[in-house]
Amino acid sequence: MSNIVTFAGANLPSVTSLAQSLRKLESSNGPSGIVILKMDRTGHWVFGADQTEVEEGSHWAVNPFSFVHGFIAWGDGEVLGEKMASVSAPLPELDVAPPGAKKGWETQVGMSLKCISGEDAGMEARFTSTSVGGKRAVQDLAVLIATQVDKEPTSPVPVVTLGREHYQHKSYGRIYTPLFDVQEWVSIDGGAPAAAEPEPEADAPAPAGRRRRASV
Repeated sequence: MSNIVTFAGANLPSVTSLAQSLRKLESSNGPSGIVILKMDRTGHWVFGADQTEVEEGSHWAVNPFSFVHGFIAWGDGEVLGEKMASVSAPLPELDVAPPGAKKGWETQVGMSLKCISGEDAGMEARFTSTSVGGKRAVQDLAVLIATQVDKEPTSPVPVVTLGREHYQHKSYGRIYTPLFDVQEWVSIDGGAPAAAEPEPEADAPAPAGRRRRASV
């Protein structure tokens, strides 16, 4: 696996101000073609409109310059309004929540990732969350990156696997929360995107296609 990761259309600044910006998420209550990545209520990582399951064990590089914070207003299963900004900028100013917003404006954090192994290698995704567990996972990762930048600024990109944790809620039962498990740190290349390295072919028959999960 290459130790350099290229993010498409990132318009990346210098890493020198990265640590300070990322640490803003610790206290904090996309480009065209990027898929939406999320964890469903059953603890499965899925992406895209047809809820394709993420390949187990796949590696994802997190763009350290892509962290955002802001607000979102949800209606009945649809986004009525969203105000997001880079963590290097202040939180967006809010006006009255859109009519029909069930919870008004909710705080949201997010980031972008790129799959760098397996059958989805080269795909870029956006992850955002308003849940306590999801926001904490993003915040914790942001602080890890900030610490890494202070220590080794030439390798600010965490390569993670997408895991899960859970806790038992007295009313709702088992609740799953995201876990970004850092496997290694690599450098970043702001030039043209590199072609994904092909996976070696195996003699065994190809595995069956991954399941599409119904939205939950």
